[in-house]
Amino acid sequence: MPVSMTGYGRFETNEDSWAHVWEIRSVNGRFLDVKWRLPHAVRSLENGWEKVVRTYASRGRVDISLNLEMLSAEVLGVTFNEPLAKAMIRQMQELADQYDDSYSPDFNKMLGMSSLWRDDSSEPEPGLAKSLTNGLKGALRNWKESRKVEGRDMTRDLLERVAHLRVLSEKIAVRIPQVLDIKRDALRDRIREMMESVGAEYNEDRMLQEIAILTDKLDVSEELTRLATHLNRLEEVLGKDKDAGKKLDFLLQETFREINTCGNKAQDTEVSGLVVDFKAELEKCREQVQNIE
Repeated sequence: MPVSMTGYGRFETNEDSWAHVWEIRSVNGRFLDVKWRLPHAVRSLENGWEKVVRTYASRGRVDISLNLEMLSAEVLGVTFNEPLAKAMIRQMQELADQYDDSYSPDFNKMLGMSSLWRDDSSEPEPGLAKSLTNGLKGALRNWKESRKVEGRDMTRDLLERVAHLRVLSEKIAVRIPQVLDIKRDALRDRIREMMESVGAEYNEDRMLQEIAILTDKLDVSEELTRLATHLNRLEEVLGKDKDAGKKLDFLLQETFREINTCGNKAQDTEVSGLVVDFKAELEKCREQVQNIE
């Protein structure tokens, strides 16, 4: 069953040396676009994590954030640059002395200065990397489950709409023969009147030719056949879960083309009304499909 591109996932991990929380939010998008918000110390793992994400999704805008709390700085390979901090404090004190003022360092602000922290390794500790990857997979599973729930609701709604489209197309199919009879009778009467007005002799063979031409112009049997095929295909795709969004979008375009042709060829107010209802329902389907992966 198709899944929605909109969803939310979360996974929390607590261990002796660290704690981390993954959060995933996604909305619809034509292609898969992953945006990461990661601590600087673990950004080297992003490429590998990107491959993991692509096993869970193929389309959509996906925002992934990691909140990492370290209980042991050594695990990350990060150390405080104490000599640099001391040199900064000393120079600020000397500057303050020049102006006969006192200087008291704000250690909280210094802790937030990235220049005072050194990353002693390009890769985090293997145990932490494994824990983070497992946490990401847990969040992805939770995220996919939320998308499945919404996908089931959307599929149910779309199937109901396709059923309604089928009813409308059947009404058009019933009306078309009636339209043909009305148009044929009107054409026959009009030609008789014209021939009588000029004193010409009525020609049945010529009449049959004109009726055949009219019938060909108004006949939408091929369009209705293709329309029924597209509706069947829509139901079939809604029962599957791979690349459903792109297939549904294409099928809706083809369905719109066929129903539009029916409306143009029929030249009947009742058929036109049915076509308008069909297009309105089709547009609601299109809006739903925009959010299906």
